[in-house]
Amino acid sequence: MENNYKFFNNNKCEYFPCHEAEESEFNCLFCYCPLYLLGDRCGGAFKDTSGIKDCSDCLLPHIPEHYDTVVAKLTEEVFKV
Repeated sequence: MENNYKFFNNNKCEYFPCHEAEESEFNCLFCYCPLYLLGDRCGGAFKDTSGIKDCSDCLLPHIPEHYDTVVAKLTEEVFKV
């Protein structure tokens, strides 16, 4: 894989995979989504369950091709660029 630093798969984790997805392509690099605290600005497929953000159906940070999207969103929000 090109750009190996963008992908990590921890298939020995007791919670793996934490979402329904293709196991060999599941990216654990952002195990705890760094976009969670952005609320509705995260860009992911979350549900609002009685005021609680439910990300159980979101795969945004777990798809290898989305690494650049996650980093760009973090950069945009943190540095307000």
